[in-house]
Amino acid sequence: MPRLACLLTAFIAVISCSQKTSDGLVKQRVERFENGLVEFTSVADLFQIGTVKSETRKTLAERMAYHKTPGISMAVIRDFGLDWAKPYGILRAGEGRPVALNSSFEAASTSKTVTAAIVLHYVEKGIFDLDENINSYLKTWRLAENELTRRQPVTLRLLLMHQAGLPATNFEQEANAGDPTLVQILKGERPALNKPAAVEYLPGSQWQYSNIGYVVIQQILEDAIGRPFPRIARETVFEPLGMKDSTFSYPLDEKLQANEAWPHDAKGILRRPEMVPHAQAHGGLMTTPTDLALFGIELMRAFNGRSDRLLSKDMARRMFTKALELDPKLFGFPCGEGLGVFLYGDGDDLIFLHPGGNSPGMICWLFGYPNTGRGGAVMLNGAGGEILALEIISALNREYGNK
Repeated sequence: MPRLACLLTAFIAVISCSQKTSDGLVKQRVERFENGLVEFTSVADLFQIGTVKSETRKTLAERMAYHKTPGISMAVIRDFGLDWAKPYGILRAGEGRPVALNSSFEAASTSKTVTAAIVLHYVEKGIFDLDENINSYLKTWRLAENELTRRQPVTLRLLLMHQAGLPATNFEQEANAGDPTLVQILKGERPALNKPAAVEYLPGSQWQYSNIGYVVIQQILEDAIGRPFPRIARETVFEPLGMKDSTFSYPLDEKLQANEAWPHDAKGILRRPEMVPHAQAHGGLMTTPTDLALFGIELMRAFNGRSDRLLSKDMARRMFTKALELDPKLFGFPCGEGLGVFLYGDGDDLIFLHPGGNSPGMICWLFGYPNTGRGGAVMLNGAGGEILALEIISALNREYGNK
């Protein structure tokens, strides 16, 4: 279409017809997807391309009901652009308010890829060195030294790759005691009930998924740049990329709360969100699939040297380079760790991805093929959506894999 758009006005009619044809093809793809889901049986089949027997196909509505997932919002990327986006279902069981394209969902751990991109952006600005001792940047709180850190200091690279030796911990807190501050969370001090950010094993010696490692990154960013993390994210990522429905600030503004998707447990029962207001970088992003798709598109365009608004080509390629091969038993298929992303395959089949899941029932996936410019973002408001998201991604790969 961009080439046709520059032709003489005599061809306007042709452009109009071509647009209708394009819209018709998108509609066909959406309809095939919505009627082409199958029961998910193996993680190994997640990114496989092929056809399925017609008798095994289910509709998206059927699978939503089966998995007791009230609402879904999704966006699909094709040829380094947004192909289509569509909401399904309702925000909260029993209330009937439909999911809209601009409805806010919890990105959960998919937030980590945004946080990683922010870090890499400032590495290019000369603010950070990926291999510097993080205590060189910390002011408000410092990582306690011990025999392990004296042998190998903790660095931003190790934090981004879950190799810093920090614990795997979630962020519970005392009831009715107010929200803990960021420093209280890092120290594991009441009312925070999480493990403190203290090195438990030799940094760099093993992989251990660590939410609190990304909370340490949040404190590094705030101390070094001198602004709150939500503002850093807004100025560095959201505003430049046009992600108008994204924020790390929670609770949402009152006018946005009515359009917020709430979690549902495995039985489909409505539950209250359990977001941690002051620890944000690990899983606190509130966004839409369309905004996440814009972010994914930007990363893939940077990877191909088509844009440098956030990262240069070199830095995007460093982000999407496997620096560590993970045990296939962890996820059920072989994948590696890049800088803030998981990586699978290679060449044209290289995939970057980051799933997310927040208790008590919010699911998110962002994935993309940086060499071919396709991918998608899927957000769901039910604990059963963990499997449903895999069925959706599988169906999208069958529909788009050969196109």
